[in-house]
Amino acid sequence: MKNIARIICMGLTLFWATAGLAADTIKIGFNIPMTGDIPKVGESSKLAAEMLKEEINAHGGLDVGGKKYQLEFIYEDNEAKAESAVTTALKLIEKDEVLAIIGPNSSKQAVPAGQVCDDNQTVMVSPWSTNPDTTLDRPWVFRAAFLDPFQGPVAVNFAVKTFKAETAAVLYDLSNDYSKGLAEIFKAEFEKKMGPGTVLAFESHGTKDQDFSAQLTKIIATKPDFIFVPDNYNQVALIVKQARQLGYKGEFMGSDAWGSAELMTLCGDDCKGLHFSTHYAAAGATGPTKEFIDRYNAKYGYIPDDVAALTWDATRIVLQGIQNTGKLTGKLRRDRKAVRDGMTEITSFAGITGDMKFDEQGDPVKCAVVVQISQTGAFEFKESVCP
Repeated sequence: MKNIARIICMGLTLFWATAGLAADTIKIGFNIPMTGDIPKVGESSKLAAEMLKEEINAHGGLDVGGKKYQLEFIYEDNEAKAESAVTTALKLIEKDEVLAIIGPNSSKQAVPAGQVCDDNQTVMVSPWSTNPDTTLDRPWVFRAAFLDPFQGPVAVNFAVKTFKAETAAVLYDLSNDYSKGLAEIFKAEFEKKMGPGTVLAFESHGTKDQDFSAQLTKIIATKPDFIFVPDNYNQVALIVKQARQLGYKGEFMGSDAWGSAELMTLCGDDCKGLHFSTHYAAAGATGPTKEFIDRYNAKYGYIPDDVAALTWDATRIVLQGIQNTGKLTGKLRRDRKAVRDGMTEITSFAGITGDMKFDEQGDPVKCAVVVQISQTGAFEFKESVCP
């Protein structure tokens, strides 16, 4: 009996030690596309997050009210699908019991997942989503990126000024909330600035489409001064190449979804010289932004894209919200509520994608940059546009 009692006692001691260790760990979920149409987006998010986690854990963990917590990041693949993003959010909330969630990145997944997180009262921060609906009237949902109603006019004004453009055409993904929303904003802004009918063609395609020749043939026939393409980088590479094959020699203007490290691998020479609006320019960066780029490049062997930089900022924003609680109780619902309250206390934040302030919707007020793809494939700063 004494041996049995000793075994039970040892078992209880081990249980409580394990439970205590778990209590000293903060779990953050990542709802990201590691497969599907844009796997580089998921890779960039995961690599940036891992670098940040390793840095904080190596210094003893995240300090919350004088107590150090080790960070545990749980990465789940949403396959770049809206329905998968929803089920992934539910898994992270209900099964993994994370304190907060980073992602999804793309608005196509972030809009529906944001509703799930808001309904389940779990903080979600999207690094890359620019569609207003992601955070609209959702007090538990935040973001690290600027919004499309700001990005649209940036693209319009730059193109009119730089290309001396009087007419435009648009090609967008009809089934992508981000692409469709930004295309509509761009068209409205361009015609407000240049007059009704100055968007000569407004063509759409599907997410899985590989052949854009029909749409491009219609667009090229209108002879626009430039083509606006608010698509993901994988689609952009195909569109630009096919346009050149059809004889189009004119300008393109892109949006932040171009800003993947994979763009030049897929597009090559055809994309050199083109411009797009985005969140930061790696070439010529200084200060903490350059430090992040140099460390990322040394660790992973390539320059971080805007998704990586925005994930770094989004994760740090969540960690600041956690620190603002002053104390974690170990009661998940109570702590999630405290983190949400802690997020609302962040009135300004110094990010590597720029300084930002947050409005009542959880959206940052921050600058955009326009970059040009150099002849070496680097994304070089052209100008900064601030609200």
